[in-house]
Amino acid sequence: MILDFHNHYYPPGFVDAVRRGQSAFRVTEDDAGNPVLHSPGDYNVLVPGHRDLDARAADLDAVGVDAQVITMTAPATSIETPDRAAELARVINDGLADGRESHPGRYVPLGHLPLVNPEAAAEEFGRVIGELGMPGAMLFSNANGVPLADERFWPIYERADDAGAVLYIHPTYPLGVEAMEDYMLMPLVGFLMDTTLAAAHLVFAGVPERFPGITWVLCHTGGAVPFLAERFDRGYEAFDRCRENLTRKPSEYLREFYYDTVNFDPRCLRLAIDFAGIDHIVAGSDYPHMIGSLDKMLESIRALALSPDDEQKVLGGNARRILGI
Repeated sequence: MILDFHNHYYPPGFVDAVRRGQSAFRVTEDDAGNPVLHSPGDYNVLVPGHRDLDARAADLDAVGVDAQVITMTAPATSIETPDRAAELARVINDGLADGRESHPGRYVPLGHLPLVNPEAAAEEFGRVIGELGMPGAMLFSNANGVPLADERFWPIYERADDAGAVLYIHPTYPLGVEAMEDYMLMPLVGFLMDTTLAAAHLVFAGVPERFPGITWVLCHTGGAVPFLAERFDRGYEAFDRCRENLTRKPSEYLREFYYDTVNFDPRCLRLAIDFAGIDHIVAGSDYPHMIGSLDKMLESIRALALSPDDEQKVLGGNARRILGI
């Protein structure tokens, strides 16, 4: 079974809410009739694969992908007022759950949490893993500058720890984004660095130490985590502040994280495998974004020339294990 862990879907209810003006997003249409969602300093063209699960299924069938983990993408509710964020998160999560029910066995949703409203986010997470029966949620890498390690998010982590849930970190607008406005530098560079920063901050703050039942997954092959983990360990050895919340080196916690393959250079994937182990790598495409590719997901994994057993772990086995499917 081939399972794509990293891709993005806009539930129809969310798109309808935006069209009705119930969001900080502004919506227009391109020449092909696709909705274009505008947020401050950014936009996203919602091609059919973003919003139509039947069109998406046809694309998956064309390349032989059996299933996907479906999630929203940044910025989602991050640009809303706290109350509106909570309302729209429920709309998003109901739509993600509907997608699972309408296409049994094809789509596995991870919930969206309105992190700009931490109390509502913890409450919604309880609904996501309880009433809606999802295996976890996607978290953006910061909440308008507030790091994920902040204690206001610990009620989420307490529930995730108790449930043995998956928390999948996806980047969003980093601090200092105004320096990344040219040449699409925000998604090309800033996103990767913000994932790296979020993971390092969580570890040094002792969040994985305190909540060991959480399964953490990082987008885009962890940003620079596999490359920088040795430097984190040197910080742990050199600075008292870097040891006060930990009982092990930072790299030991980070090796327990999972890493998707949305870096289509096999050399980079090999580094992630060498760092975290073959059992901690999950396939990802970033479909249907312009920078994503189902074909490149498959080509880059197959270029690793793994054993059949190891290739199947990356293509679906590892993801199925942590999702409990």
